[in-house]
Amino acid sequence: MSETTVADNQQKFRCDFCQRDFRRESTLFAHLCEPKRRHRERDEVGVQLGLQAYLRFYEITQGSARLKTWDDFATSAYYRAFVRYGRYCQSTRVVNVSAFTDWLIHNNVKLDTWCRDQVYSNYLIQHIRKESVEDALKRALETALEWQERTGNPSADYLRFGNDNGICHDITRGRITAWTVYNSASGQEFLSRINQEQISIIWPWIDADSWQRCFQDRPADQAYVQEILTQAGW
Repeated sequence: MSETTVADNQQKFRCDFCQRDFRRESTLFAHLCEPKRRHRERDEVGVQLGLQAYLRFYEITQGSARLKTWDDFATSAYYRAFVRYGRYCQSTRVVNVSAFTDWLIHNNVKLDTWCRDQVYSNYLIQHIRKESVEDALKRALETALEWQERTGNPSADYLRFGNDNGICHDITRGRITAWTVYNSASGQEFLSRINQEQISIIWPWIDADSWQRCFQDRPADQAYVQEILTQAGW
């Protein structure tokens, strides 16, 4: 029997994902092609967020188009772009990912710019003025509790004694909104002590004129926030 025939008769180990053959099982085990890598990462939070955005994109843009599957997503030319978006949402802690995705699609924002901070800021400034006050309060209280865990200080003192630059960052990321800043004693204290540069940074998110109109349009919500924050010691 020729060497060629012997080699051809040797057992081969095939990758189920790319159909490539290997002579050793150990080599197949160590092998990591792109389809196999995507299969392995399918349960990651960022990947799942990317999948949901991909499905929502086709639902909105194609209407009655056939329902997309994981396999459609995994083999899509846009897989990496949507996964990058999903991971951005996860790492940035995007406020209401589904609403952000819809906003991007309805505003015809190019997919390759979905992960830009300025794009997210544009969405967030609009979103926090329309969202439910319960959602805004929940994020504020969660943020204060995280600060309490880090520092050991009472969560109600976050705006009183927290790092001003850190608070400004939380405002620009929607963790703290004007609902809390303008409707609590500690929020007023925070505004009175920060400098002009810090005010200019957070102003797009707490623009007094826009928020005063919001409060006038939603007096019951404002009263509710004031009551909750006063009782909580804010």
